[in-house]
Amino acid sequence: MAFDGEIAVVAPGRICLFGEHQDFLGLRVIASAINLHISIRGRPRKDMLMVLNMPDVREVDEIDLTKPIAYRRSRDYMRSCINVVLREGYELRHGYDVEVRGNIPINAGTSSSSALVIAWVKFLLIAANSADADDAVTVAKLAHRAEVIEFGEPGGMMDHYTSSMGGTLFIDCIEPISVERLPVELHGFVLGDSLERKQTLSVLRQSKEDVLTGMNQLSEWIPDFDLRVTPADVILEYAQQLPEHIRRKVVANVHNREICLQALDMLRSGEFDPNELGKLLLEHQRHLRDGLGVSTPKIDAMVKAAITAGALGAKINGSGGGGCMFAYAPGCEERVAKALEDAGGRAYIIEIDPGARRVV
Repeated sequence: MAFDGEIAVVAPGRICLFGEHQDFLGLRVIASAINLHISIRGRPRKDMLMVLNMPDVREVDEIDLTKPIAYRRSRDYMRSCINVVLREGYELRHGYDVEVRGNIPINAGTSSSSALVIAWVKFLLIAANSADADDAVTVAKLAHRAEVIEFGEPGGMMDHYTSSMGGTLFIDCIEPISVERLPVELHGFVLGDSLERKQTLSVLRQSKEDVLTGMNQLSEWIPDFDLRVTPADVILEYAQQLPEHIRRKVVANVHNREICLQALDMLRSGEFDPNELGKLLLEHQRHLRDGLGVSTPKIDAMVKAAITAGALGAKINGSGGGGCMFAYAPGCEERVAKALEDAGGRAYIIEIDPGARRVV
């Protein structure tokens, strides 16, 4: 039986605190949902049409649920979510007039696309009158399938779990994926959009290819090599034999692996020194900039401006090559936001969000 009332859902974007560029390598990440959202609201129709209005991107679409749903382009997420949900056996008994809006920076590293598919999958499961709509893990898995697997793209599940579940999460990205909600309340973050358009897929693919090439070579040199557990000093010693452009990325990933685990110990305790957390963020940023090469001069300038204005730490957010950064600036958020604006960015003072949910 279908749900016959109006449906409204929101799903948040996210920042990756630690483990940037590591989820698709089967490593670990720490991420937080943030209070910038994609919102989807729909009224039931008497026919089988999904009539979609997306004014923020000046796009409309009409999908007939009685016919095979073809993709008009790659990353046609509104259609892919419907296909994935129907393929899984959920039933949609009628269509909806749907409006999609959002205030997450688009294509900027804050997971606007993942928030979109999380919100839409949750909407569709509510429309199908399925209890799975309230299962954040099921929503995350279906959304990942619709966004990533359906189009053969690179990318892990950090974004989907974080948007669906909310809060600050430690995610172990090897199958079966495990998620731990960290007992910590974090405040004082300022998101800075560089307004530089980034090339997500090309950056992710090149990073992954270079690191996997290095991993394959190391596995021939190091007995029982495993990027997850082989001691850092062993990897770093053998990595010196790799070609320089690959060595840099492998070494950066090893250092970032260790930084993430240090941060985990700190945040698991529920009590930590904000200055130490800030230092770890800056160390992570250094390896993302110098090792993986995913920062940009403008992002670097915004990080520097934030620190000068009093932030304890800052780093690029997302795959890199443009997009957003964030600063950890408890107690001086307004000052840091102004510094980011003065550096040519757009600033958002943000809070941690409870995750995808139905709203009135």
